[in-house]
Amino acid sequence: MSIEIANESGVDIDETSVVSAARFALDSMDVSSLAELSMVLVTPDVMEGLHQRWMDLPGPTDVMAFPMGEADEAANNDAESPALLGDIVLCPDFAGEQARKAGHSLDDELHLLTVHGVLHLLGYDHAEPEEEREMFGLQNRILAEFTEATEAALRRQSQRAADDRLLGTAGLDGSDPDSS
Repeated sequence: MSIEIANESGVDIDETSVVSAARFALDSMDVSSLAELSMVLVTPDVMEGLHQRWMDLPGPTDVMAFPMGEADEAANNDAESPALLGDIVLCPDFAGEQARKAGHSLDDELHLLTVHGVLHLLGYDHAEPEEEREMFGLQNRILAEFTEATEAALRRQSQRAADDRLLGTAGLDGSDPDSS
């Protein structure tokens, strides 16, 4: 799976974790490993322009998704050729304000918005109450599983580092156990 990310927002974010959230969501939805996704993080001014142009709505927004129409091909995990899912555009400045209001971190908000964008690229919407229940139910499940998997990986990493220190094997593999 190819996921490209370009941070043009001027906001320092953990790009690796955002890409991980996208990859986790795509894997959770059984999207082909040949799928391609592009992510761009932009300033509020750029997002406002996109929001006005494509949604005919004023002001910036948090996330926009631009499907390329190949979601059906990408959803088939047996696909034999790459399928371009589309673009997810995030606005970290806007997301930061939402994160503060929600009482969680910018990373958490960007993970939520990334999963939301992935679901839009795969054809999910929330215009009608039934669609909203389905999409937000999936979003919440994927985010909970992503958070659980991330926390479990951090616990394993921490335990390995502690074991290495206890056994006196820290750094024998050429890595710095304290750099992670």
